[in-house]
Amino acid sequence: MADSNLYQFNPELDLMFERIIDVPREPVWTAWTTPELLKQWFCPLPWLTVECEIDLRPGGIFRTTMQSPEGKRHPGTGCYLEVIPNERLVWTSALEAGFRPAKPIVTKTEKSCDDFAFTAVISLAPHVNGTQYTAHVMHATKEARMQHEAMGFQEGWGKALDQLVAMIKSDQRSVG
Repeated sequence: MADSNLYQFNPELDLMFERIIDVPREPVWTAWTTPELLKQWFCPLPWLTVECEIDLRPGGIFRTTMQSPEGKRHPGTGCYLEVIPNERLVWTSALEAGFRPAKPIVTKTEKSCDDFAFTAVISLAPHVNGTQYTAHVMHATKEARMQHEAMGFQEGWGKALDQLVAMIKSDQRSVG
């Protein structure tokens, strides 16, 4: 595995979500890197991911559009920084594809992840019970971290991971 100390956790600026999941890391990686699969689990229901574009390489695009239960769409575009198959996936909303700086964020009255830039590090490590899954999300300011946390970071990322695991288990049952 590459140097895991590269992304140091700063409790003032970062959020962390960790869990041992009882599925192998290879299908978790596939679920994170295949648009049609990612659309099935990426948002906690009743939210939906209605669009997804992935160019899986450093400098490639990671684009999703989430839809609220009321039908409001929230597009998000980022740039992959690091891609280590089955181990680590890193992207940021601070850059667009090709490492182009993202356009400045305009604060809206309705709070969403569109209001602040962040960098996400998804790490997958083998574990005796399946996979050690870690999501480390870095923010530029304490206020952005607090806003993301108040929006339900732990609960939302937890529900999405539950959906990812359920999808993998369902696929394994249908294949086996």
